[in-house]
Amino acid sequence: MDAKTSLLPPVAHGIFSMPPYDDAPPALLGGYCQDCKQNFFPRPKYCPDCLNIPQESALESTGTLYSYTTVRIKAPLGLPSPYSVVYVDLDRNGLRVFGLFDPQVGDQLKIGLKVKLAVGPLGNDLKGQPCLRPYFRPMKSN
Repeated sequence: MDAKTSLLPPVAHGIFSMPPYDDAPPALLGGYCQDCKQNFFPRPKYCPDCLNIPQESALESTGTLYSYTTVRIKAPLGLPSPYSVVYVDLDRNGLRVFGLFDPQVGDQLKIGLKVKLAVGPLGNDLKGQPCLRPYFRPMKSN
């Protein structure tokens, strides 16, 4: 990600770590309730079980594609058409998250695909301005 791109605002604050990603890869930002030992994404204002305030926690950035669909009607918010949405089971904490899939490699979608989180310019924010968004892409096989 170049310096100009990294200056774009996030689509929403507090849902993913911001660049630069020199020391750590991008991560979704969720919540963790210490009393209930539960992870959440996105972070709720209160734990739905005990009503305590979950602390912010960085979630892992890799997982397995659980399900997907490709939307072929006009995309909202300047997203490319078609675009794909996915459910990903994150490694290690058991969360299943909903997100976008990299439109450049939509032909690689398949259940069970190992994916990693990326962040880049994708679509516009609610004001119509370009913004950074999290999305999943296939992990490179070695």
